[in-house]
Amino acid sequence: MSFFDKKYQTPRWMSKKLSRRKLLKSAAGAGTIAAMPSLVIAQSTVSKFQSDLAKNPWLTLDAVLAHLLPSSASGPGANELNATLYLYNVVTEQTIDQEEKTFILKGVGWLNGYSESQLKKSFIALNDAERETMLRGISGSRAGSNWLNTLINYLFEAMLSPPSYGGNPDGIGWQWLEHQAGFPLPPVGKRYFELPGNHQISIKNLTVEAKRKA
Repeated sequence: MSFFDKKYQTPRWMSKKLSRRKLLKSAAGAGTIAAMPSLVIAQSTVSKFQSDLAKNPWLTLDAVLAHLLPSSASGPGANELNATLYLYNVVTEQTIDQEEKTFILKGVGWLNGYSESQLKKSFIALNDAERETMLRGISGSRAGSNWLNTLINYLFEAMLSPPSYGGNPDGIGWQWLEHQAGFPLPPVGKRYFELPGNHQISIKNLTVEAKRKA
């Protein structure tokens, strides 16, 4: 399969994501952000992320997110928002649809395959103009458009979510949008996917729970 597979149909989870994105785009209200402490993601996740970032698929995903929302004088970009770390936390820790995880990761292979076929180089080896051409090229297909929309959706989430989920360090996204966050903010260990009934049963989760009770 590729971004240009004519048999591709938009899955149900993607339709829900597109509706959610519209909500997120209108989520930021006017106001001034209050002083708040810096909340950080679990160090074990950060360490694993730093190792995985040096290779695909995360190497390419980091480049795509940075291109979709580059750093500028007008506001923070994907790098400042820790967007790739946020997405990494979603894919490795949270209970999103497995088909969505697969779609996000397989898209890296499809993008690099397209880039190799057109320019004889992988996406990360391209300059900014070439990356723009490749992303515009895949956006013309349904699968490519859905993949980019999925990543853009997570850029919005990284910008608007509490820092304990991996993005928006020190509330930088809120400050840029002049958005007043709700309180209390969830710390690591009490994020929505870690609450009873909202996380997958796994050896990892059972081990963590056993240590808490010990």
